[in-house]
Amino acid sequence: MGRGVRRLRRRREALLAPRARGAVLPRRRLGRARRLRRQRPRQLRAPLPHHLGYGPRPLVREQWPARLGTPPAKLLSGVPAHVDGLMLGIAEKAGASHINRDRMWHYTEGIENWNPIWARHGIRILPGPSSLWLDATGKRLPVPLFPGFDTLGTLEHIMRTGHDHTWFVLDKRIIGKEFALSGSEQNPDLTGKSIRDVIGRARADVPGPVQAFMDKGADFVVEDDLSALVRGMNRITGEDLIDETALRREITARDREIANPFTKDLQVTAIRGARKYLGDKLIRTASPHRILDPKAGPLIAVRLNILTRKSLGGLETDLSSRVLTETGEPLPGVYAAGEAAGFGGGGVHGYRSLEGTFLGGCVFSGRAAGRAAAQAVG
Repeated sequence: MGRGVRRLRRRREALLAPRARGAVLPRRRLGRARRLRRQRPRQLRAPLPHHLGYGPRPLVREQWPARLGTPPAKLLSGVPAHVDGLMLGIAEKAGASHINRDRMWHYTEGIENWNPIWARHGIRILPGPSSLWLDATGKRLPVPLFPGFDTLGTLEHIMRTGHDHTWFVLDKRIIGKEFALSGSEQNPDLTGKSIRDVIGRARADVPGPVQAFMDKGADFVVEDDLSALVRGMNRITGEDLIDETALRREITARDREIANPFTKDLQVTAIRGARKYLGDKLIRTASPHRILDPKAGPLIAVRLNILTRKSLGGLETDLSSRVLTETGEPLPGVYAAGEAAGFGGGGVHGYRSLEGTFLGGCVFSGRAAGRAAAQAVG
C-alpha cells in the first residue's frame, strides 16, 4: 500500500488545479510561537482532508440550521482557533460537493475554562445522571432531557427558550463523583497513564481539576444555602431570572421521589439503573440522595453554555473516499475522511449520532481513503 506522510501543525489555504497524478496545495505551517508562516506551494499526489471541527466563527452562524432558530449570542469554542473548518470552503471552491452543512454537533454543557489555552476556550462537562438540569429561568428540562442523554434534543429545546444558557443544580457529593471534564489537561490521570490515579477517582472527595473550577470558574456558584445560591446565579447572568421559591419547589419535588421505591420520576429511575452497573456505581454515579440534604453540601450551581464542536456534514465522497463534485464525478486526486467527510460520505450519521460512535466512521473512511489513494499513486 505504500507509505503516507502525516504533516502536523500545517494549514491548507487552497486546492489548485490538479496536475498529473496529484494536486497542488499551497500550505502554511503553524510555528513554535503558534503563528502561521507561509511556505511555498507543495504538490501532493493524493491530498486527504480529514480534520474539521470549528469554533465560534462566522462559519457556525452562517450554517446554523433554520430549524434551531437564531444562533446563540454567546458561543464557547471547543477547538483551538486554527481548527476553523475552512477546508470545507477551500475544497468547495476547487469543485468539491459540500453537503448536509446544516447538520451540526454542538455541546450543551460548556463552561468557560478558567485557565484558557485559546480564545473563548470552553470545556465540556461529561455529566453523570444526578444533576438537576434547569433552563435559564429555573424550570426543569422536560423528559428525557437528562444529563448525558440527548445532546441535540437538548440543544433544540434550549433554542426554543429564548436564552443561550441552562443550569445544573447539584451538591458536592454529586460533583465529586459525576463530573468528568473534556480536554487532556483536565485528565492528568489518563494522560499520565496512571492506573493508581484512575482508581483514585473512586476515593477522591472532589477531583483536583473539578475543584479548580469550583474555586475559579466563572460559571460556578458554591453556597451553603439555597438563598445564597440563587443570588449567585442571578449575579452571574446579570438578570433576576431565578426565583428562589420556584427553584426550591423544583428541587423539593425531585428530592421527594428519592425515597419512593416506585417513583415515576424517570431521572431518579435512570440514576438507580446506572448504579446497577458496577463501574458506574464505583466511579460515575453518586448514591441517590436529596440535593437539599445538608450532609451532601455545599450546594452548587453551574451555568452551562453552548460549546461549538463539529459538523456532521462535509465533503461528499464515494465508497473509496474520493471527493465528488456537484455532478457526482470524482475530483481528481482528492480524498476525504473523518470529520471533513461528515465521518463518511458527507454525513453518514444523518442529523443525529449516538455519542461515542464518531471514531468508527473516522477509522472506516480513513482506511478506505488510504487504500484507494495508495492504489491510485502506485
